[in-house]
Amino acid sequence: MVKEFVLYEDNHLIAVNKPAGMLTQPAEGINDSLENTVKEYLKNKYSKPGNVFLGVVHRLDRPVSGIVIFAKTSKALSRVNAMIRDREMRKTYCALVEGHLKEDSGILEHFLRHGDHIAHVCRPHDPGAKIARLHYKTLEKNETTTLLEIDLETGRYHQIRAQCAAVGCPIVGDAKYGSRTPFADGAIALHHSCLKLHHPVTKTLLHIECRYIHSG
Repeated sequence: MVKEFVLYEDNHLIAVNKPAGMLTQPAEGINDSLENTVKEYLKNKYSKPGNVFLGVVHRLDRPVSGIVIFAKTSKALSRVNAMIRDREMRKTYCALVEGHLKEDSGILEHFLRHGDHIAHVCRPHDPGAKIARLHYKTLEKNETTTLLEIDLETGRYHQIRAQCAAVGCPIVGDAKYGSRTPFADGAIALHHSCLKLHHPVTKTLLHIECRYIHSG
């Protein structure tokens, strides 16, 4: 089932294209998740009799599509987690937003705090405030929308969604953050399109791409 979504695989890592609308990990009462799907794929592919080890490296929000990478060994998991802590992993997204930003490229910087399943823009000294910074450039635009390429400098909860909304350009379909433009059912127009990291074992540079907004 997941084979067509596999973007990269070796003995240590597997990267797949998550469809929008699917949870990255199972939640209470919901077993249909990318993690379980990939585990089943690996179990069947390698005829594993027992449980499959699969380490979750990072997550995408349920309505977001694109690259998710998992670790297939505990060694790879610990090393990739260290890369994330040290900001050695580069993640690039494509986002279709309502309206137009003032500049065609630039940096957005806000302070965010994690609320109840939502991120709030706040003041620097508010309790729980964490700095959020991203770099963007315009790829295309028309009268009503703009297609952005976004590089994350920090990795905050709902960061891209909250920051785009904070400058008056919510992501298309993201009603939680103020969008009034419909998108595909269960999806918003945000896609993790490119991931760069050094392989945790071989140290070679991995450049994984999946350049389209996928709505499931």
